[in-house]
Amino acid sequence: MVDVPSDWLVVIAGKYASIYGPTTGDKIRLGDTNLYAEIEKDFAFYGDECIFGGGKVLRDGMGQASGYPESFCLDTVITNAVVIDYTGIYKADIGIKGGLIVAIGKAGNPDVMDGVHNNMIVGVNTEVIASEGMIVTAGGIDCHVHFICPQLAEEAIASG
Repeated sequence: MVDVPSDWLVVIAGKYASIYGPTTGDKIRLGDTNLYAEIEKDFAFYGDECIFGGGKVLRDGMGQASGYPESFCLDTVITNAVVIDYTGIYKADIGIKGGLIVAIGKAGNPDVMDGVHNNMIVGVNTEVIASEGMIVTAGGIDCHVHFICPQLAEEAIASG
């Protein structure tokens, strides 16, 4: 057990994972297999996580920075994603600008949050995709498509 100052709020690991997703050292089960992935690194600063929703951090003056030009801010941020790629297994925010991933790390408002990556400022026009408990990996293609109208028949045949 780690000693913490008495004025700190300690969150039980299971409760933390249910709110923010897994953190360093947590293991997640991959589907209905017996395979587990262990989170090697968490880019979040505990207590400064980017979460979206009513009364949560990503709002004006808190996790969302105001007063920054649009060119400095992300178009989209995917928050608290478990990233599995060739570099490892970690939890991070994913910053997207101009349709490209510009950075993976800690997103937010650098004026009030610790550790925000220089290229990951969340502005007032940044679209937020909450990803707590979800896995993001490169190369995944969703091939499950519903062909629900006759105009798509030609596309369906061409797709195999």
